[in-house]
Amino acid sequence: MSVNVLILYDNQGNQVESLAQAVAEGVGRIQGAQAMVRDLNSASPEDLLDADSIILGTPNWNGITGRLKSWLDDMSDLGREGLLEGKICAAFTAGWGQSSGTEFTLLSLLHWGLSWGMLIVGLPWSDRMSVSGSFYGATVFGNMSPDDEEQAKVLGSRAAQMANYLKDGGMTSIF
Repeated sequence: MSVNVLILYDNQGNQVESLAQAVAEGVGRIQGAQAMVRDLNSASPEDLLDADSIILGTPNWNGITGRLKSWLDDMSDLGREGLLEGKICAAFTAGWGQSSGTEFTLLSLLHWGLSWGMLIVGLPWSDRMSVSGSFYGATVFGNMSPDDEEQAKVLGSRAAQMANYLKDGGMTSIF
């Protein structure tokens, strides 16, 4: 079975673009999963509709960028109509300071998924977590380290794996 994983990010910094590529590599680890990497300049509402999983990324500017917020606001009709409900949502961010609101930024991205009825996927605890990443998603502080890159790949793999599970009938409606 084939699943489409949209990696949508605001390309206002090389850190985020590098992280998006690592997430895409992780998606590629899952058989039948296709990564669709889009920055805001090339993204469309159809990309959201075609995706089984949506992984959102932004530079950490003590929250998401205004440009990404505006784009997501413009897409809110899709959420209100239930067209994104039941899809997977995950998040990643990059910044220069470890204490500059990174988890807040990840939670802000995940909030969009929750408001659209999406299912959230994060990262499980591992020894790598002591130096990289967050339960809420993949992160980079400064230049991307091998641990940061691996956390991003794990996030992409988990989001693709869960989308496969759901598409294969792994969860039935409770309503």
